[in-house]
Amino acid sequence: MPLQVIPRLINYWADFVKSYRMVTSFRWLIIGVLVGALSGLVAVGFFWLVELGKFLIQNNLAGIAAVEPAGEGIFHGQTGEFRPWVIPIFTTGTAILTGWLVQRFIPETMDGGTDGTDATINAFHNHGGIIKARVAIIRGLCSVLTIASGGSAGREGPITQMGAGVGAWLAKIFNLSAKERRLLLLSGAAGGLGAIFRAPLGGALTAVEVIYREDFEAEAILPAVMSSVVSYSIFTFFYGTEPIFGIPRFSFHDPRELIFYALLAFVCAAVGWMYIKTFYIIKYHIFFPLREKIGIIWSMGIGGLAMGLLGIAYPYTATNGLVTGGILSGGYGWLELAILGQIPALGMCYIIIGKTVATSITIGSGMSGGMFAPALFVGGMSGGLVGKVGHHYFPDIVTQPGAYILVGMAAFFAGVASAPIGPLIMVTELTQGYGLLAPLMLASAICIVLGRNYSLYEHQVENKFDSPAHTEDATINVLEQMHVSDFYNPGDVIVLEEGTTLKALTDIIANSNQLYFPVRRADDGEYCGMISIHNVRNWMFEEDLHDLVVVRDLMSRPVYVRPDYDLYQALLRFVNTDYGQIPVVAKDNTSDIIGLINRDDVFQAYAEAIAEIKGTAESD
Repeated sequence: MPLQVIPRLINYWADFVKSYRMVTSFRWLIIGVLVGALSGLVAVGFFWLVELGKFLIQNNLAGIAAVEPAGEGIFHGQTGEFRPWVIPIFTTGTAILTGWLVQRFIPETMDGGTDGTDATINAFHNHGGIIKARVAIIRGLCSVLTIASGGSAGREGPITQMGAGVGAWLAKIFNLSAKERRLLLLSGAAGGLGAIFRAPLGGALTAVEVIYREDFEAEAILPAVMSSVVSYSIFTFFYGTEPIFGIPRFSFHDPRELIFYALLAFVCAAVGWMYIKTFYIIKYHIFFPLREKIGIIWSMGIGGLAMGLLGIAYPYTATNGLVTGGILSGGYGWLELAILGQIPALGMCYIIIGKTVATSITIGSGMSGGMFAPALFVGGMSGGLVGKVGHHYFPDIVTQPGAYILVGMAAFFAGVASAPIGPLIMVTELTQGYGLLAPLMLASAICIVLGRNYSLYEHQVENKFDSPAHTEDATINVLEQMHVSDFYNPGDVIVLEEGTTLKALTDIIANSNQLYFPVRRADDGEYCGMISIHNVRNWMFEEDLHDLVVVRDLMSRPVYVRPDYDLYQALLRFVNTDYGQIPVVAKDNTSDIIGLINRDDVFQAYAEAIAEIKGTAESD
């Protein structure tokens, strides 16, 4: 390459960067990459700690063989002597430690919602996108202990909160606005979720849609996708690109099978209602009253003990003869066994009930962990029941009962979390194909309709209009549709000369209904200031000053609007000046004052527009 070409390339690249420096999408692209890199490293460390803890506590100390899916299980070794009593000791100790840490350092999270995902949703809607670093760290480490000791909880909720904490921390470092901080919050959550589930697109879409029941955060899609892709890439650099499940590729080929997938949706909706109902009963009717009586540390300790005892009382013997924990930790290994046809229908019913109760005790008592993985577990087993029964009675139609487990996972979570797209995409990424797309779409849609009246996440709102995060946007959208030309009072406006004396001003005020007076310069007639009756009231009765003080001494800075301005622009000027009236000037001449607009008229217009919108919505 000729040497003279190099400076040209450098200049070209510099011009290119400069041209995109102020483009919002390019900026979010870069920020998304940064958030994804950090959340990916957090996911790598979190996953390693969880797997190490499970191997040491469950495999070595308790002698309980972990059933790991093909894409996980990074620690291998001989299972220790069978000592099931180790599990309740560790779950109880973890619960007591978690209760002490929460009470001592992060008491504000006691009523933070369902799990880490719900805490992220709460931060987005109600706390300006702020997640304190100590909250993410303490909750993350406690989640490691909870899952490692056998608590029925998943990794996705904690990593969502930790990833969101990374985004919130970066927003604080960059001194971003509340709106931008919320977008980074979702980007970090998407990065953590996409990495830990090894589904970059599904993780990104789940993060931006799970905060609403009937909406999604469109502005966060670009940084969320970038964050998820980068985080996933970093995660797979350490742990490989293989999906979680080592399963055959499924496909849909018989339209008659849609009847069974529709039946699956009804079963998942019913089990979803039971899952959520059980969780809320155990949380609010058992552990909340218990907390009021004995405190959070001991109530959480009772929850940990109950979980541990239930875990060892709920064994399941795998095909290799080893005793394994049927309801301990996340349970992805059991889903893989079910997909491969190694768990009978009765065993699925047995595990569904145990997993629902165990998860409700673990998370309902306040221990750290996620509801995402247990929900996928219960949904998958529910779908597997339909597949097993359908295959038994109609083997020519239901030829792949394992596919019903995958569809059940997505449909169940779509119903309980009102998230139709993300889980669907996750399953297609897990199966590495779109062979089940049609049944996934059908079952997810039916589950969402049937699950309309309940939600797994307590802080989820209907749509943007119900979110405090978008109150400003709703105001802007309404006011931007209205213009000053329709609301100002045209006509003659009393305009003062800057040399007018206080005595003359007093007479003008006494004979006018105006409360605010524009002021023009004497030499060129330019609009140069404003006089408010409130500002001169204290001077009006000082007769000694009537001939000494002139308008120039009393006026404040000028402000104006034009007839083509929208009411949001007018509102900003009222807020910035605290004036009650603002001059309206001609489009081509800012010194040609053609009327006044009142602050009360703007507020009244907004109130009437909001009332009309609400009336229209209610009538629909």
